[in-house]
Amino acid sequence: MGLKGELFLPRAYQPASKNNLTDVPGVKVGQVTLRTGGINTGVTAIIPGENIFKEKMLASGQVINGFGKTTGLVQVNELGSLETPILMTNTLAVGSCWTALTRYMLASNPEIGLTTGTVNPVVMECNDGDLNDIRALAVSEDAALEALKLAESGPELAEGNVGAGTGMRCLGFKGGIGSSSRLVAFQGQNYHVGSLVCANFGAFGKLRAGGRLLGLELKDAVLARAKREGNRLYGRYQKDQGSIVMVLATDLPLSSRQLGRLARRSAVGLARTGSYIGDGSGDIALAFSTANRLDHFARQVQAFSFLPDSQLDPVFEAGADAIEEAVLSALVHAATLTGFKGRTVYGLRDFL
Repeated sequence: MGLKGELFLPRAYQPASKNNLTDVPGVKVGQVTLRTGGINTGVTAIIPGENIFKEKMLASGQVINGFGKTTGLVQVNELGSLETPILMTNTLAVGSCWTALTRYMLASNPEIGLTTGTVNPVVMECNDGDLNDIRALAVSEDAALEALKLAESGPELAEGNVGAGTGMRCLGFKGGIGSSSRLVAFQGQNYHVGSLVCANFGAFGKLRAGGRLLGLELKDAVLARAKREGNRLYGRYQKDQGSIVMVLATDLPLSSRQLGRLARRSAVGLARTGSYIGDGSGDIALAFSTANRLDHFARQVQAFSFLPDSQLDPVFEAGADAIEEAVLSALVHAATLTGFKGRTVYGLRDFL
């Protein structure tokens, strides 16, 4: 979905047709949103492709700042491959989602744990405790499995207060799920670079958009409204903390090492929106390619071709752009939300 003129953002590379992660062929996203009483949370499931345990995708995870609880990156980086879907959720739901994702993989792969090794579930998280009663542990295994089942049908990707992004906040405004994509040409063929973020980071007043210091422009108006409404929550947002998890997908033939280089460039897009990657922020990126598949049961040499490193600059730029737009899209599509203990975080749209 991305931006549609709400904020000026120059684009070096054009978005693909849907301007979201699912522009990358074969990639699907499903989301479950939980909103009742003080519960404002959920699960976002990314299915990179069919039969991913038996035919793994090349991948790399990058920890930009490690104040997070993501699972699975150690093995992803050791072996250079991704073998499960990716789940995003809140910090204290990582365990439930990990178990659900394990069950999901066991159901379709009877070899796991018997005639072959175990499985490496990837779960990414942010802390939604300002707007969600995180201690209620509301995200169940069933909710995570539902998100995975929904993803299988390839629904339209929603952004803002949905799935894992339901209770998130970002740069002093309501945050959440954001997504974007870019087209990159190589040897006369168009390829895709897609991004999806769960944005829950940043200090109030630091938001940048298209070169504008938008956070500073809007800060007085936001504080005036907060004062009128007796909203004291904005005193909590003076530090860059809270986390963002980012996924980059591409159909370009990139090696695991090259995907690591791409994932690190997510920090460029993040910084453009106003993050300085603060001490208390878990900023973690995962990049994967759908172009080559690793046979889990391979006993012979597998040969792959990769883009030359000298041709990666457009991919890096497209990736940084896609992350930047995904963050801003999360902010534009997220609506004002009053959540746990009556706390309210305002949507950016209210002030544009």
